Amino acid sequence: MSFIFRRLFNSTTMVSEATVSKVQDLIKQHPVFVASKTYCPYCSATKATLKEFGVDAYIIELDTRDDGSEIQAALHQLTGQNTVPFVFLGGKFIGGNSDLQALNKSGKLKDELKALKL
Repeated sequence: MSFIFRRLFNSTTMVSEATVSKVQDLIKQHPVFVASKTYCPYCSATKATLKEFGVDAYIIELDTRDDGSEIQAALHQLTGQNTVPFVFLGGKFIGGNSDLQALNKSGKLKDELKALKL
């Protein structure tokens, strides 16, 4: 059992420079970037919250892509976070769903989105 756990949650996965660069470019190119998984309820909550604000977020569904695992490993390398969703506003990593919901509850999400001119 511990082998499976280590294999699934190993944080030392090597990520190619090309993938890290691709992910960094996606983050820079899109004012609202979300890395998600289709079956994740937290990802669904994040997408619903952004939709409530009329935000046309750039969303990649990691579980539907051949390179999804490598992209997630690159995001982990860049952010230190292991879990989806990964939410970026204006190129800045804000965290996951709980972080987005906290921003929304405090009223700061509206301000952040307004600053991005969305």
